[in-house]
Formats: sequence, C-alpha cells, structure tokens
Amino acid sequence: MDGGKAERRGGKSWKKEREERERKRVTTRGQGSSIKDADEKREEQRREEEALREEEAKKLLEEEIKKKEEEEAKEREEEEARKQSEEEAKRQEEEEIRKREEDHAFLLAFIQETEDRLIKKAALRIQNRAVVKDRPELNTALLDSSLKKNTAFIKKLKNLTESQHDSLVKELQSLNLTKYVSEVAQAVVEAKLKMSDIHTAVHICSLLHQRYHDFGPTLLENWQKVLAIKKDEKSSNMSKLRVDLRFYAELIAAGIFAPKEGLPLLGNVLTTLVGQDKEEHQNISVLLTFCRHCGEDYMGLVSRRIRNLTDTFKMAVPKSDFLPLQRQKNVRQLLKDYFSTLTKHLFQDYKSLQQVEQQNRRLLQTRGELSQERLQLAENLATGLSKLNANAQQMAELLDEPLPELPQDKTSGDDLGLGEMGLGEGGEMPDGSAAALWEDDDMRAFYENYPELKALIPSILYSDSEKPTAAPVEENPSEVVGETLEEEELEAMETTETEECKEVEEEEEEEVLPPELPAEEEPEEGGSSVVGAQASNKVLLDAFLSALPNCINRDLIDSAAMEFCLRLNTKPSRKKLVRGLFLVPRTRLDLLPFYSRLVATLQPLMPDLATDLVNMLKQDFKYQVRKKDQINIESKIKVVRFIGELVKFRIYPRSEALTCLRMLLSDFNHHHIEMACNLLETCGRFLYRTADSHHRTKIYLEQMMRKKTVKAFDPR
Repeated sequence: MDGGKAERRGGKSWKKEREERERKRVTTRGQGSSIKDADEKREEQRREEEALREEEAKKLLEEEIKKKEEEEAKEREEEEARKQSEEEAKRQEEEEIRKREEDHAFLLAFIQETEDRLIKKAALRIQNRAVVKDRPELNTALLDSSLKKNTAFIKKLKNLTESQHDSLVKELQSLNLTKYVSEVAQAVVEAKLKMSDIHTAVHICSLLHQRYHDFGPTLLENWQKVLAIKKDEKSSNMSKLRVDLRFYAELIAAGIFAPKEGLPLLGNVLTTLVGQDKEEHQNISVLLTFCRHCGEDYMGLVSRRIRNLTDTFKMAVPKSDFLPLQRQKNVRQLLKDYFSTLTKHLFQDYKSLQQVEQQNRRLLQTRGELSQERLQLAENLATGLSKLNANAQQMAELLDEPLPELPQDKTSGDDLGLGEMGLGEGGEMPDGSAAALWEDDDMRAFYENYPELKALIPSILYSDSEKPTAAPVEENPSEVVGETLEEEELEAMETTETEECKEVEEEEEEEVLPPELPAEEEPEEGGSSVVGAQASNKVLLDAFLSALPNCINRDLIDSAAMEFCLRLNTKPSRKKLVRGLFLVPRTRLDLLPFYSRLVATLQPLMPDLATDLVNMLKQDFKYQVRKKDQINIESKIKVVRFIGELVKFRIYPRSEALTCLRMLLSDFNHHHIEMACNLLETCGRFLYRTADSHHRTKIYLEQMMRKKTVKAFDPR
C-alpha cells in the first residue's frame, strides 16, 4: 500500500517534471522564434532599403541618361541650326556673288552697247552734216527715172517696215528721185511706223539726205505741219504721236536737220505737251517714250538702276555729246516739272479713291449693298490709279527721281475697296473650304450630285423642252453684291427702315393678287387616236402627281425625274407639274427638299419648269408679305422654305433671296419674323458661306440681331 502510494507520488512527480520540461521547452522555443522573426523583419527591411536605394539610383541614372540625351539632342539641334545658318549664309553669299556678277555683266554690256550706239550715231551725224557742204553729184544717167518705179518706191515708203530695209536701200540706190523729193518726204512723214521700224526709217532718210540736197528742208517742212500742236488742241492719235516724236528727235540726232533748224520745233512740241497736260496727264505715254529712247541724247538721262550699278562698281557710263550740258539740263528740268505735277495727280486720285471706298463701306454697313454705278465708279478710279501709278514709277526710274509712297489705308480691304463686299473680314470667308457650305458630305451630295439625265435619256425625248421659251433665271454676281441703291449717304439704319416701310405701305394700296397658276390646256380636237393618247397621258400624269408626295428619299425622287422625262415630257404635263410642285401641302414641309431636287435634276432638260416655279414663288412671296392678316402662317413658312431649298440647289437666285430677307427685315413684326427665321434656317448657312453673298448676309444678320435687342422678343 505504501509502495503504491509512493508509486503514485512518483508518477505524479514524473508528470509534473514532464510538464515542467515541456513548459520550459515551449518557452525556450518561443524565445527562439521571436528572435528569428525579428531577424527576418530586419532582413526584410534591409532588402527593402536596398531595393529603394537601387530604384533611386536607377532613377538618378535614368535622369542622367535622359538629361544627357536631351543635351545631346539640343547640341544636335544647335549643330543642325548652325549648319543650316551657315548653309543659308553661304547660299545668300553665293546668291549675292551671283547677283553681283550678273549686275556687273549687265553693266558692262550696257556700257558697251551704249558706247557702240553713241559711236554709230556720232559717225552718222558727222557724215550727214559733212555732206551738206560737199554733196557728191548724182549720176542720173545710170539711174531709173521711170514714173512706175518711183511711184512704187514711194508707196513702199508709206508702209515702211524693218524687214524691208535691204530691199528699200537697193531700190533707192537704183532710182532717180530728183523730181519726187516732195512726195518722198511726205510719204516718210505719213508712214505708219512702229518703234522697231525707226532705225530703218532714219537710215533711209540719211541716204536720201546724202543724195538729194533738197530732201532735208522738204522733210522739215512736212514735220512742221504734222507736229504743229496748239496749246488747247489734244492729239487724236497718241500712238502716232509717240512714234513721230521719237522719229523726229532721231532725225535731228542723226544730223539730217541742223540743231538750229530742228530743235525749235522739238522744244515747242515738248513744251506744249507738258504745258497742256498738267492735270489730266494724258500725254504721259508720249513723254515716257521720249525719255526712254531719246533721254540720253537730249537730257543726259541715266536710269536709277544704271546709276546705282555705276556707284557700286565705280564705273562710268558713256555720255552723249549731241547737246551742250545746259540745253540737256533745260529739257531735263521740263520733264521733272511734269513729273512733279504727275505725283500730285497721283495723290489726288488716291485720295478720291479712298473717299469712294469709305462711302462704299458706310453704305455697306447700313444697307449691305451698293448700286452698280458706285461699283463702276470705284472700279474705274482704281483702274485709273493703277495705270497712273505704273506710269509714275516708270518716269521716276527714267528721271532718277524719288516717287513718294502712297499711304496705305488700313480700313480698306484692297485697292478697289470691293474685297469686303463679297467676303468676310479681311476679304476672307469664315472657312475657305468648299465643304463649309454643307454640314456633312451627305448633305453636299444631296444638293450637288444628282443624275445627269442628258447622258441617260435619248435626246429625242427632250429636244423640244431643252430650249427655254422664257428668260432663264440666272445668278448675276453683281446683283448679289449690290442692287439698286439710293445714292445719298444714309445717316442711320432707322431712317432707311422708315423709308422702306413707307414704300411698302404705298405698294399695299395697290390690289394684291395671289400668283396665277398655269392653266390646264384643253385637249385638241382630232381623231380618236389623239384623244385616246391624251387621255392616257392624263391618267399617267395624275398617277405620277399622286405618287409624288411619297417620294421621300433621294432614290425615289431621282426615279420620278427619270420617269417624267421618259413618259410625260410634254408642254401640258410640264405646266401641270409646276402647278403640282407649287401647290405642295403647307403641312408637308418635308417634301420641299425633294421637290427642289426634282426641279434641279430636270432643269438642264426643261429650263422653263424652273423659271416658271421661281416666278410663281416670287409672286407668292410678295403676296404673303403684303398680306397683313395673321392667319395661314403655315403657307407663309412654306413659301420661304421652298425658296430656301431652291437657293441651295442654285435654282433661285441668291440676290433675290437676299432681297426677300431685306423685305422681311424692313417690317420685322409678327409673321415676318417667322418667315425671316425660316428663310435663314433653310438657306442662311449657304448664303453666309457663299463668297458673293457672305457680306450682305452678314449685314442683314447684324440688323436682325439689333432689332431683336431693341424690340426685346421672347426667347424661343
């Protein structure tokens, strides 16, 4: 028993010891695990820190690489820009060198040509002057004195040309013209020469002068008759005068006339041409020709370009010694005085054009249109100014005189002052593309691409209807820009509106009639076959018109156009079709685009159909506008929307559509507001984005918005 207790005590102790050992083991293991976890955390933290450091280092490296790449790219760009700059500088330098070489070559050629020309002129002059004192005797026995040959030669002189030089010289040397000197001199003066013929004419005159002692005096007498210009007398043939004046001056320079004999007439002609033309400058072409071809002999002229080149290359141009320097100075001063009056005339015309442009802009801003007279006035002034300016520049170059620049008018869009009339600000459209007329390609295709029936239908089916019987409705661009307009300047838009309202009220006093519909023609009397054919055609037409309201897409309406051409194209049927189109139900506004497409498709084959419909719509519009009752708003909307659709098909003239809008704006009340809004909703974009109607549409839109602000309409 004691042993069993002891054993139990021993077993209990053993259990306690085992539990104690287990507890110690667990405690020991828990402490080790905690240590291990802490180590793992530290290791993990270390690895994370290393990863962050590596990532930061990688970022820094990437930033350095990127920065280096950017620097390299910048260096490459700078290098490329430097190379381009060097290449451009090199190109410019080469261009300058090339231009300098060309200028130098041009100057050398000019100097050589001038020297050769002056030498030849001087030699001819010496020869002609010397022959006066010692003219060789003419051996008439060896020459032909027949009337026929001499008359033929004189006739050739009247039609002298450069190509006849050799043949004329040969004939002259074989003829005895002693008895025909006066006729020869007269023929030379009356000859219709060109500038290119003058050298030949001078050479022929020199040969005649050297052979016949009385040729020079006789020729001078004829020139005195031709060039006897009075102060108050204008030349009727400026082209002939240009050639004659140069021809006469060349004859003096060639020594055919002595200076004391020939120069007084030349001086008188120049003085008269300058003195009588200080305001209009109609003689500018004659004087320009004289300066260009005779300036070096009579005025010592050197053009501005040649003078600049001689200054650049330090070279001298040969001078003519034909006239003393003082006489050259006098002639040069005469032409400079003329140039001075020319510049004043130029500025006066420019000022006049600016005033007209300013008036035109003011009228455009108030009315949106200009009269044809004002358009023509501006165009004429601009054309005249352009020609005058070109002549002034030429004379300034020849005389080496400065030409003051015309001040640029910043408010005027262009030289004519007309650029704003058809375009937007600065003379440009809001969008320069053609697609801007339409919202999308489908709409553009609907209004611009329709079947070409002429290529699909035999011509026998439309030969009778192709020729219009009435004046076709065409778009006149000038009418789009401006129609009849009061000439007086308009002080304000309100004044014009009051006047227009009075005009409308006066028109309303007249009887207002609705548009006349085409009458249905009675069937012609004839055989039963004719009556049967007409009856059959009537049935087909009625069925066609009944089915027309169901054509609510592009394919159906195009098929209807084809069917009408193939089966129903007769004069009565066309009139009935116009009637049916015009009487489209006022509630079926959805049909208007398709009916308009039908008309546009048929117009090349049946122009009268479009003309009749447009005229009916015009009359109906006026009728609806003048009616003051506030009923049938749907009918009024129908007519303006029909007009708008036809405008987009270019059937109804844009100028007429804008006139309709103007009529509505003149009395902008009640149903007129609805009509104006529907018209703009239908074709406003088209009118605004079409070049020749843009500005006028813009003006009317601005007027409409002002009226909206003033009258405080309800927002809708």
